[in-house]
Order: sequence, then structure tokens, then C-alpha cells
Amino acid sequence: MSGICDGRVVVVTGAGRGLGRAHALAFAAEGARVVVNDLGVGLDGERGAESPAGAVVAEIRAAGGEAVAHGGDIATADGAASLVRTALETYGGLDTLVSNAGFLRDRMLVNLGEDDWDAVIRVHLKGHFLPLRHAAAYWRTEAKAGRIPQARVVHTSSGAGLLGSVGQGNYSAAKAGIVALTLVAAAELARYGVQVNAVAPAARTRMTARAFAQAMAAPATGFDAMAAENVSPLVVWLGSAASAGVTGRVFEAEGGRITVMEGWRPGPAADKGARWTPAEAGETARELLAAAEPPGAVYGA
Repeated sequence: MSGICDGRVVVVTGAGRGLGRAHALAFAAEGARVVVNDLGVGLDGERGAESPAGAVVAEIRAAGGEAVAHGGDIATADGAASLVRTALETYGGLDTLVSNAGFLRDRMLVNLGEDDWDAVIRVHLKGHFLPLRHAAAYWRTEAKAGRIPQARVVHTSSGAGLLGSVGQGNYSAAKAGIVALTLVAAAELARYGVQVNAVAPAARTRMTARAFAQAMAAPATGFDAMAAENVSPLVVWLGSAASAGVTGRVFEAEGGRITVMEGWRPGPAADKGARWTPAEAGETARELLAAAEPPGAVYGA
């Protein structure tokens, strides 16, 4: 198997099902050697009896590719360290990290418990930070030794993190945090040959099935716009050397559409040159809002 990722070592977290599985298979089809991480948990984060990572590895190998399974918890320091170590010990290096692992515990804010908040923030946000930290330490060591890598990181955000989503305060906050983490990492790690980008996908997975049950049903014929496999080509390209020069960006990917997302930028402003009174500040704020672009609608509002 060969392609734009020929010879690259790629780690994909949460790769046992859904988007992660599609990414792992797509990277392998383009010649990558893949570390398939999955803890084998249910939609709510509780452990199950299955080993989905092993099944994806078997699928890749059956197609002639190279892959190894990793079943550690990447939201722990030991699990994240062993994830990177698995790539280094199995394949002798690491070129691309795709962080995708996550689950949902949806509640309206007045019903959202602290445990549900902590669990979702932990797996999504901490589960992006820790693998990134350990991978970045390896790439920094390589760069300091004069071996500048062509390293790539692809993070998984969501439309919920960009616009918000009713009933998903914990998930939306985590996914928004991932965008900020992406921007910081892109700026900090560029000196070591590392590019960091994020994708906000829309696709049919276990996590989205209930929210989009009818709209996301697979068509009997023709192009399945909500298939997870539609997102993977962009992720593979971002994870390849072909994406040179692209970093610190956020993309939406849905069906056959790719959108570059443009985040917070200064809008209308006023400067009095002195302290406002509350009444003045309010009047000025209303004038500025009248000249500003309206915000996008929160999902589910």
C-alpha cells in the first residue's frame, strides 16, 4: 500500500469506531503505519467488553497494511506516554498524531452534574492535551538533535465548540477548548517542525446517531453525505507532508464540503480615550452591536 502518507507513522486515538476508524483505515490506505488507539468504551465512557482497536488492526492488515493496537487511556499521563512509546518501539518514530477520542454525557445545564462535566472535559480536552504533550516532547528532542521532523497534529473539534449546542454545555466547552489548544500548539511547536490543525466534522457516528437520526440515515443509492469516511480525506491530507505550510487552522468537513472556519476577530470598536460611564458604555455597546455581524445560531436553539 502506498500513497501520500507512504512510510509515515500515524497515531489515531478513538480509532475503534466511527470517525477514528475511518481515519485509521484511510491513513493505512495511503501507506501509513498506524497505531490504533481505543479504550473500548460505550457512548457514556463506560468500559465495554469489546476490543474495537484490535478489529480495526485486523482490517488494516487484511488489506495489506501495517497497524498495531493500543488500548490505553490517553487521558492519563501513563496512557498517553505509552501511546507515543508504542509508535516509537513498534515503528521507530512518530510523524502524525490524530486526536479523536471522546464520548457524550448530554444534559441541560440545570441538570448537568459535576461528574458528567468532569468526565467529558477529561476525555475530550485532557485527552487531546496529554498525547500532544508527549508527542511534542519527542519532536522537540528530534529537532534539537538536528533531525527536524515534518510532524503533523490533527485535533477534533466540533460545530458545538464553534457555535455552542443546547444540552451539550460540557461537550461544547471541551471542543471550544480544543480549538484554543490547537492555536497555541501551532504557535509554540512550529520551531520544532510541527504543524497543528483542527477539524470540526459532521458525520453519522454512534455519538451523533440520536441527534440526527432521520437526517443522517444512509441513502439507498447515491452519495452518502453523512458517512464518516467523507471526513477522512482532509484529515489524511492534513496529516501528510503534502500539507506543508498549513497550521493553526480550523476546518469544517461534512459530506463533500470543506470550509475554512474563521474565528474571533476584532469587529466594530469605539475608543473614548477616557473611562466610560455605565450609561455611555451601554449606549456605545448597542451602537457597536448594530454595526456588527450577528453571531451564528447555537445548535438546537
